[in-house]
Amino acid sequence: MTQHETNNHWWQEAVVYQVYPRSFQDSNGDGIGDLAGIIQRLDYLQELGINAIWLSPVYRSPNDDNGYDISDYEQIMAEFGTMDDMEQLIQEAKLREIKIIMDLVVNHTSDEHPWFIESRSSKDNPYRDFYVWRKGINDGPPNDLESTFLGPAWQLDEPTGEYYLHLFSQKQPDLNWENPAVRNAIYDMMNFWIDKGIGGFRMDVIDLVGKIPDQKITGNGPKLHDYLKEMNTQTFGGKDLLTVGETWGATPEIAKLYSDPKRNELSMVFQFEHVGLDEQPGKSKWDLRPLQIAELKKVFSKWQTELGDQGWNSLFWNNHDLPRIVSRWGNDNRYRVESAKMLAILLHMLKGTPYIYQGEEIGMTNRTIHDIAEVEDIESKNMYADRLEKGYPKPEILASINVKGRDNARTPMQWDNTENAGFTTGEPWLVVNENYHEINVTQALADKNSIFYTYQKLIELRKSYPLIVWGSFELIEDTATDVFAYYRHYQGESWLVVCNFSDRAQRFSLDKTATETIITNTEKTYNQLSDKTLGPYEAFVVKLSSFTD
Repeated sequence: MTQHETNNHWWQEAVVYQVYPRSFQDSNGDGIGDLAGIIQRLDYLQELGINAIWLSPVYRSPNDDNGYDISDYEQIMAEFGTMDDMEQLIQEAKLREIKIIMDLVVNHTSDEHPWFIESRSSKDNPYRDFYVWRKGINDGPPNDLESTFLGPAWQLDEPTGEYYLHLFSQKQPDLNWENPAVRNAIYDMMNFWIDKGIGGFRMDVIDLVGKIPDQKITGNGPKLHDYLKEMNTQTFGGKDLLTVGETWGATPEIAKLYSDPKRNELSMVFQFEHVGLDEQPGKSKWDLRPLQIAELKKVFSKWQTELGDQGWNSLFWNNHDLPRIVSRWGNDNRYRVESAKMLAILLHMLKGTPYIYQGEEIGMTNRTIHDIAEVEDIESKNMYADRLEKGYPKPEILASINVKGRDNARTPMQWDNTENAGFTTGEPWLVVNENYHEINVTQALADKNSIFYTYQKLIELRKSYPLIVWGSFELIEDTATDVFAYYRHYQGESWLVVCNFSDRAQRFSLDKTATETIITNTEKTYNQLSDKTLGPYEAFVVKLSSFTD
């Protein structure tokens, strides 16, 4: 039996749309997107055809890391609205057959969370063990663990003279998952949201909750999967909710541990192997190198084939932490439309659950900055200061931020060509990309050949053809380096996906006949597939008349 005959879930056939609330739609003119603004735009998302919204954090937060530092899991950040607004969003989305996926941040909290305020007050406080506290060594931190945001991962807290662990900002102390009381409090909070009717959770850096800091083990600790099994049992198990873990260190074998349905952990993971391919090996994301298409093909092929039916993959180019894909690996000038459509077709024809990041469906681009004063993102600011101190040339540092900085994804959604792109009537919290006059939703909806309608059709195809959801994947090896071509096979039917991943013409030849063009980003017809010249970023999907190995 195939996987879907024994283990069919709505999220395996779904397409998820990520909303970054601060930047989506402002309803009250304060320059910050909010829940009421998202409600105003649900009809647009319904027209696009998505099945679920992954909502970046809207919990109460002092906003040290744009909401990923939570001070109250059961309250809404005032700038986003109220719990009534949140409940209305869940209900209005449900009316449009759209589920709300909450962003769950449980590796750490804000240092303003009541748990941490109690925890740091004294060594014998009942909440002391909710966080990771250690004595220093030789007038220094317990060990040399480093924060993701640079600098030591240990912060001396003067009132008790001990250090607390923070794998991210100093204002994001790490929770102590070894304490059952912590885990139970988290499960209670998760059930609070499940009872409100949400469709699942996206789990921020979930691979870190099994950390053993004394051994300098952060990701994939030995108790990680025990914790996830317990979480499944205590919260979402048996409820068919979508649960996706952010797992930066995952391999296909590790991903199976998370997402094998027999293990009762998560639905799927976000793996990031492809995301690092334009970085110098062994260095940071800021140390750039050109993307090698051959490496991209190898990584995607590995994840498509090695997960098999034991796990489930997520498919994405963008999120709130990553630059805009059309600027990163496409061509956001001459071939913006063609390359954006190609990237969409390549990704959405793969096996797994696709994720669209807000604005991706209209081809939004990175926004170039010329001075660090234009940057909001804490990670980029910290890197700038660190590298400036180490003697890096300022233009080189700014170039890295322009390519990889997180603000690229966070510029406000471009709705129309009115002031501030229709995002706000006030002063936007982050500057709108200057190209909103040409790139916006109103323009995209008016142009039947826009990127939007390619995404809309890809979503429709996934709902209509089981082959896209369940079919096997086979990479075509003997192509030009910059041609990414693969088959999808299912129940005797085969489709061919061909993408020119470059701004130059490429040759492609296959001794097969196409019987139907499924989708393309050109006006061409595709019958005979031998000796074809592919234009820059040309992409097409065809059904083959017959297939033999």
